[in-house]
Amino acid sequence: DSEVIVQDNKKMVLFTIQEYPIKPVSYRGRYFKRVANANQLMSINEVVNTHLQAVNSSWDYHTNNHFKFEDISLEKVQEAIDMMSKNGFAFSEDPINFLFKKDLIREEKLSNAAFLLFAKQDTVLSTVELGRFQNEIDIKDNLRIQSDLISQVSQIMQFIEKHINKAIIITGNPQHLQMWQYPMEAIREIVMNMVVHRDYRDSADAIVKIFDDRIEFFNPGRLPDTISEKDLIENNYRSTPRNKLITDVFRQIGMIEKYGSGIKRIIKYFMDSNLPLPVFKNQSNGFLVTIYDKNLGGINGGINGGINGGINEEQKIVLSIISKYPGIKTNEIIKMGNFSQRSLERLLQDLKTRNLIIFKGSKKTGGYFSI
Repeated sequence: DSEVIVQDNKKMVLFTIQEYPIKPVSYRGRYFKRVANANQLMSINEVVNTHLQAVNSSWDYHTNNHFKFEDISLEKVQEAIDMMSKNGFAFSEDPINFLFKKDLIREEKLSNAAFLLFAKQDTVLSTVELGRFQNEIDIKDNLRIQSDLISQVSQIMQFIEKHINKAIIITGNPQHLQMWQYPMEAIREIVMNMVVHRDYRDSADAIVKIFDDRIEFFNPGRLPDTISEKDLIENNYRSTPRNKLITDVFRQIGMIEKYGSGIKRIIKYFMDSNLPLPVFKNQSNGFLVTIYDKNLGGINGGINGGINGGINEEQKIVLSIISKYPGIKTNEIIKMGNFSQRSLERLLQDLKTRNLIIFKGSKKTGGYFSI
């Protein structure tokens, strides 16, 4: 559109170009994105993801001619309906009508979500490799899971519980307490995120590696370009499920509590357990989450072994945050550690006095570093 505007005896022509609603838009058959001050060619995955977001859709919503109706189990569908009813979502439909109502079947074709959620037989599309490692090379035990997504969560959890430490605490009560090496609620959240947000178009497998002092969770599918690892820690992002139908089913059966709050809960579970914070990282074509136990030789080992009199749990949390995020600012530590301004200033001053941390840079742009 063009418009002629006259102001102060000066004639101006205003050109307005409307934003096209369906993205991306090609130029001479190619798709570009703007990064800083340069144009970069988009990859095929970026083109597909951008288009799916523009039409408010996701890969799992689309039907697949390779999947047949007999490939799914109606018994598993009924089990999901029963779980939803217990969670407050009442469905009176039989399994087939339920699948149509939830858009899991359209035009007599199975969606990708329907196949992955209720697959009758094992499928390589959902492969998860699990291993208990004696060191970086030698494997003590391993398991390959290729079941439907709903069953995978409990199967992965069983393997992890089998290979991490559990202490029995004897109390005066009839029932003794069980203390796991890691907060199991946090691990369940991580496993849930792996299953729900995995990029099932990628041929790579999801991988869980259990070591003596840590667990690594690798999942195909990087964070969206609009979300950084720091945004996750600070809860400064808008939840954008990669698989909308799968996410919705998991939410209604009660396995997901709330959109976008899982990372926040994971961090809180580790803080409440006085453990080092998890490390979130884009790696290769996927996303890696690493959790550590109390015997981590770096942060906590150095703290307990090298300081006369030791430091308290709050100081450990502050030092753990600074060690993982060098250059972090005070307001960011407050958000991550749920401290008040006054208490954090006291903790920082004590850590500086003990020569464990240092502030570098100006007051406005500088941040804290561990020594």
